[in-house]
Amino acid sequence: MPPSTTQREIRHRLIRELLRADRVQSQEELRKLLRQRGIRAEQATLSRDLHALSVVKGPEGYVMPEAPLTPLSGRAELVHICGQYLVAAEHTGPLLVLRTGPGRAQPLGLALDTARIGAMLGTIAGDDTVFVAMRDPQSAERLARLLRALAVGDEVDEAAFDLEGRGFGGGRR
Repeated sequence: MPPSTTQREIRHRLIRELLRADRVQSQEELRKLLRQRGIRAEQATLSRDLHALSVVKGPEGYVMPEAPLTPLSGRAELVHICGQYLVAAEHTGPLLVLRTGPGRAQPLGLALDTARIGAMLGTIAGDDTVFVAMRDPQSAERLARLLRALAVGDEVDEAAFDLEGRGFGGGRR
């Protein structure tokens, strides 16, 4: 039986409070902190909760986003994260492989997801690698070039995120 909305809301509120108050390094640590406050949650439930709250795990532990992310704020976050974390961006066919330092892939994956890049189908983030699936090889190539430009601090305008034709890297070939 799934938890009631009330239980989930209480758990989410408590998770937000715990993550803002302390550095939490693991789901097991978070589970114990919740249990100390009378809330029982299994690992699978915590994983769903952390995803629903847009929590990412970085080098300092789990981190709550500062504000709700919109596509525009997500793109600003992507610009910032690429400049800070992206080490390499390579593509093959419609797939990209993005490299970061240890513990930095999840924030980059979240920034890509919230930037809502039209030609992007989805991301999978590990510890230091993000896989990105694109609609076609041309969009993958354009996104790789865009991300490399952001990583070195190049300024881009909003049109750069239109990878399906007129954006970064020119028009259709």
